[in-house]
Amino acid sequence: MSIVLARVDNRLIHGQVLEAWVPHVQADCLIVVDDVVAQDPFRKQLMVAVVPGELDVEVCSHAEVDQLCSAHLLDSRNVIVLFSTPQDALQAYREGIHFTRLNLGNMHAQEGKRCLSRTLFVGPEDQDDLNALCQLGVMISAQCIPTDRAMRWDCHDEELKG
Repeated sequence: MSIVLARVDNRLIHGQVLEAWVPHVQADCLIVVDDVVAQDPFRKQLMVAVVPGELDVEVCSHAEVDQLCSAHLLDSRNVIVLFSTPQDALQAYREGIHFTRLNLGNMHAQEGKRCLSRTLFVGPEDQDDLNALCQLGVMISAQCIPTDRAMRWDCHDEELKG
């Protein structure tokens, strides 16, 4: 499997991913790794329904994506892997879904989270997970769409740098 984009985005599959990132990275497969969505048949069906027919889509729990990769079913695919949280991304990485870069798309505002940009709000757990990924050698940057300027996550300062 060739992971052409690994992305954290609360919204998972939406217009920015389908209209901007898919053509930019020439993806032919989307994998959503989210235990909650994978166990909700209605949300899972909605995710699959919005994806154009020329793209394959899999909505998996962490256990299922591990099985999918072990079976080598995606070996010849250009895959975008989507996570709703940094915690999901870190868990997948530790389970063997290795990516060298992680894109931060949208992380919504919530109580206890601080604003890093107009689309990114992080809490202490998010920071810890991003720092852990950074220490594993993953380059992390924030960029909603490919034409936006990428901002690099700085593990030491826990900030985005231009």
